[in-house]
Amino acid sequence: MANMREIKSRIKSIKETRQITKAMKLISAAKLKKARQQLDQTKPFFDKVRATIGDILMHSGNLDNIFFDLRNEKEGKKKCYVIITGDKGLAGGYNHNIIKLSEGELKKHPDSLLLVAGHMGRGHFVRKKYNVDMEFDYPVQNPTIYRARDVAEKILGLFKSGEVDEVFLIYTKMVTSITLEPVLMQLLPLTIEDLREDVNAAEVKIDESLAYEPSPQAVFDVLIPKYVKGIIYGALVEAFTSEQNARMSAMDNATTNADEMLKILNLNYNRARQAAITQEISEIVGGAAALS
Repeated sequence: MANMREIKSRIKSIKETRQITKAMKLISAAKLKKARQQLDQTKPFFDKVRATIGDILMHSGNLDNIFFDLRNEKEGKKKCYVIITGDKGLAGGYNHNIIKLSEGELKKHPDSLLLVAGHMGRGHFVRKKYNVDMEFDYPVQNPTIYRARDVAEKILGLFKSGEVDEVFLIYTKMVTSITLEPVLMQLLPLTIEDLREDVNAAEVKIDESLAYEPSPQAVFDVLIPKYVKGIIYGALVEAFTSEQNARMSAMDNATTNADEMLKILNLNYNRARQAAITQEISEIVGGAAALS
């Protein structure tokens, strides 16, 4: 059994660590609440954009628009993956799960272009020598609509110029408060069928009285970049929310484990202290017996 000095030193160390994990849990909880409010405040605007796209699709048929160009005639289509990871660790399996899903896709398409947001994922893919765009460097902490706009403009520019033919978004979706799921979704090109199904599933109300000037095509040229920006912003906020939720859970578990360790160490300390007292008493009694 360790002596009392060693046990006391371990107790002190664990108490200090417990203070850190408890503080990180509280910080993550505050950031989580703020992120949820942020998403709720901006959601109505992007719901309206989606409703307008659905309205046009319902009344205009199949439109000839670059954002719907599947480029089926092109061989060896170049893929691009926008990957949202965390800027920091200590979040359980949050970053690991995103990286695992991304590498599963990259095994099928190893030459794909990677646009990685978040220092954890960026560092990993650079070390693995994947095709990472080094100029694409955005933090994921405290997502803003301006950051989402910059990312959307970058993606749209790559797609319209023909540098990439398909763009996929990989991020973490918070299914429930305890269930986080890394997801892969196709961002570009848009598919009319999927958008119509999405609008129908969401029960979006179509306004029959609206007329689009100068043409539905021109309106699409304005709306679709906003739609893509909204998808990216929603993904950034949801990924940030998921990261804070994962870190809060991880720090809560760490704090609980620290409490359990402290109970065991305090018990061992009391046993060691009792043994030392018993030994001292035995030595005193033995010394007294030797003198008598």
